[in-house]
Amino acid sequence: MSEQVRFAIERLSCWYGPSQALREVSMTIPATGVTAFIGPSGCGKSTILRCLNRMNDVVPGFRLSGRVLLDGEDLNAMQTDPVAIRRRVGMVFQRSNPFPSSIFDNVAYGLRLHRRLDRAELELEVEEALHAAALWDEVKDRLDHPASGLSGGQQQRLCIARALAVEPEVLLFDEPASALDPTSTRKVEELVLELGKSLTVVIVTHNLQQATRVADRTAFFLLGRLVEVAPTIDLFANPRDPQTEAYVSGRFG
Repeated sequence: MSEQVRFAIERLSCWYGPSQALREVSMTIPATGVTAFIGPSGCGKSTILRCLNRMNDVVPGFRLSGRVLLDGEDLNAMQTDPVAIRRRVGMVFQRSNPFPSSIFDNVAYGLRLHRRLDRAELELEVEEALHAAALWDEVKDRLDHPASGLSGGQQQRLCIARALAVEPEVLLFDEPASALDPTSTRKVEELVLELGKSLTVVIVTHNLQQATRVADRTAFFLLGRLVEVAPTIDLFANPRDPQTEAYVSGRFG
């Protein structure tokens, strides 16, 4: 039985002004599980991640060629609504970015934007999102407190709850634990693993050990090119390409 494909990336090349960031990348991303993008700084992994929900649209001078298909739909077609895409494809950034409002209002923001709910329904949806982000027990007695009062790790999980509240099909993580302490990193990684059971999860990470802990598949990028993509255990234990082997063994990067 063939694996369901969520994203099909076809000969994708990207530029920021005159600088080319991606070169003829083709790959698929399955509908369930966790896919990690690894590679040295400047290799193009964050660029391709942001192509999956058109976040690069807001970057002056950005352009692309090729196609990115989400469930067969061309994300960059004229008729495609980027706002609708970002509802389906949520994103959690490197540094937590809670809104300057209460914990409750952070999670409720997208719900109020996209759905008409009464107060009881809204409270239930917020609670479910906080449960899904493994944060409910820590904040249930202070939902009206400012989100800025949470720790760094809690703020990052709040941002995950905010993304989950609108029930996305895909969740993108761009270095979600790079600014966190080891305990908070472990909690975020456990959450990524759990979310991968029901969602398409794609994570960019510089931490190779993190990729081995959370990812089912890993893609290695170098100088804007996709060098290799494989099940994580195979890519690290028996890479096909000498460049992959050099990177995962720590000889450069």
